[in-house]
Amino acid sequence: MRGIVRRLALFAALFLGLAGPAFASVEIGFYSRELGTNFPHAFVVLKGTVDATGERVDTSLGFTAHSVTPAILFGNVRGEVVIEGEEQIRRSVRQFAVVLTDAQYRAAMAVVEEWRNTPQPSYNLRRHSCVHFVSAIAQAIGLRVENPQRLMNRPRSFLQLVRSLNPQLGGPETPAAPATATEVARPAP
Repeated sequence: MRGIVRRLALFAALFLGLAGPAFASVEIGFYSRELGTNFPHAFVVLKGTVDATGERVDTSLGFTAHSVTPAILFGNVRGEVVIEGEEQIRRSVRQFAVVLTDAQYRAAMAVVEEWRNTPQPSYNLRRHSCVHFVSAIAQAIGLRVENPQRLMNRPRSFLQLVRSLNPQLGGPETPAAPATATEVARPAP
């Protein structure tokens, strides 16, 4: 009798474990910081789990000049994809967030790799900056994006434009507030 009870308990545990939905996904947040004590900047934060592989994702990525010197005002300088630290995230404002499909996550990471492997010098304030980097990621995940030159050095204004072009993203977030279910959206396919 004990053997039957054990088998039934094992069957119930397996059935309940397999029958329930898997809630795994990666959220990408688009952040900006305006001119202040530091250079203006835009970057993304990725957190969650890739559905297909179970890979945990917890990173923040931006593109910047290797050294912020007056040389960036005059042309190309060495650029790099960097992992943004917690302090950088705290000093910045999340403009919007999107829950990614696995395909969108792979597309975003392909952009990151492309920018990592761009021949040097790769950073150009007017043509290949942090704002251009987040623009490329936003386009890769299927968001509607416009790149007006007047906004390409203004991270917050650029990301606010992207949000306005994609109504599914909702209205502005309160600085430092975590996303709620209504603020996080999947872009239309």
